[in-house]
Amino acid sequence: MKCYYCALEGKDSEAVAICIVCGMGLCMEHAIRKDVDVWEGGYPLPSKRVKAPLPRILCPACYNSLYGK
Repeated sequence: MKCYYCALEGKDSEAVAICIVCGMGLCMEHAIRKDVDVWEGGYPLPSKRVKAPLPRILCPACYNSLYGK
């Protein structure tokens, strides 16, 4: 699989990750790692944060959509 963003730029880079949201193939240059807090608990409440965050890989477009940066 090739990196989608590199292909748009006319480059040929292998994908090393896949965006967890949209499934786009990403190279190391375009992959964004985001540690996401995980919450557990029953309905309706209380919920508590799990001790360790869960690492996720996002493409730039999904990262900007979710986190507005």
